[in-house]
Amino acid sequence: MSDPRPFITAAEARPPFFAGIDLGGTNIKLGVVDDLGRPLSWLSIPTDVERGPEDAARRMGESVRRAAEQAGLSMADLAGIGLGSPGGMDIPSGMLTTVINLTGWDNFPIRDRVSHYCGMPVTFENDANAAAYGEYWVGSGRDFQSMVLLTLGTGIGCGIILGDLVVQGAHSHGGEAGHVIIDPSPDARMCGCGWRGHLEAYASATAVIRRTQEALDAGRPSSLSARVAAGEELTPKLVAEEAERGDSLSNQIISETARYLGIGTVSVMHVVDPAVVLLGGAMTFGGRESSLGRRFLADVDAVVRQLARPVLARDTVLDFATLGGDAGYIGAAGVARLAFKSRTRS
Repeated sequence: MSDPRPFITAAEARPPFFAGIDLGGTNIKLGVVDDLGRPLSWLSIPTDVERGPEDAARRMGESVRRAAEQAGLSMADLAGIGLGSPGGMDIPSGMLTTVINLTGWDNFPIRDRVSHYCGMPVTFENDANAAAYGEYWVGSGRDFQSMVLLTLGTGIGCGIILGDLVVQGAHSHGGEAGHVIIDPSPDARMCGCGWRGHLEAYASATAVIRRTQEALDAGRPSSLSARVAAGEELTPKLVAEEAERGDSLSNQIISETARYLGIGTVSVMHVVDPAVVLLGGAMTFGGRESSLGRRFLADVDAVVRQLARPVLARDTVLDFATLGGDAGYIGAAGVARLAFKSRTRS
């Protein structure tokens, strides 16, 4: 996770103020931002999944109060609170439905329970959508009117922003680009969701590990073999390190990942026609700060230019996200701001 963005003081800030909550499987990140998306405070608490969703909702409410105090504000100074959550959900009703990495949290009214402990309404959003809105508001997407964010990690998350519209879909499943089908064959790779052929099954961190392990098991020569034999865990980071040292298999795995991601990206582009597509998450192979990351982006871009319709291939910008681990809570605060602006206009 990246370090939090530099804080401003309440005296420097432009009101109104908004709190954002980014609920994750391991940690919950919270912060308060001003009307320009600049953070005044930030904190992180463990999710402690085994303690259950009611306990987490209580601790989120308490932590919002702490974040407001750290910012030199009271709860009365907050114009809105936003909550971004992973998993299956019914956004209009504020319900978590099925959550793979939050065992025992199914069918929980998380929005209303967090609202109860905060003492004010909470705006509920999918975590990928919240992160996308953060990038659109104050990150790499801030100069564009429409944007797609693909987050590369254990799975592949996606958020789509069109103007100030966060695409949720009729069934709270909008933007699930990780489940775009890129291989329709009956023996296609199995996705974590239980279906075959999805982009996530080929280009997520989980897929990179699986594809690399299969190659090693098949006897492919690689400097990875010695490191794994010595007890190191096979991870995309390990693959990236050996790729930077010139290992042929590691470079091939990353190049193939870029191709799969490019195919999926083109499918989304043809539906949405965004001004910019951003890549974020934990698996960007160093991002723009790394020669390997820049090469990865260039490889994805080459596939996009090859397969996309001419105007999209020419004009769509492909870049890295910039907010890192801050995107979730800033974006959650941002969607609360959207709700506030909508209420005050009506």
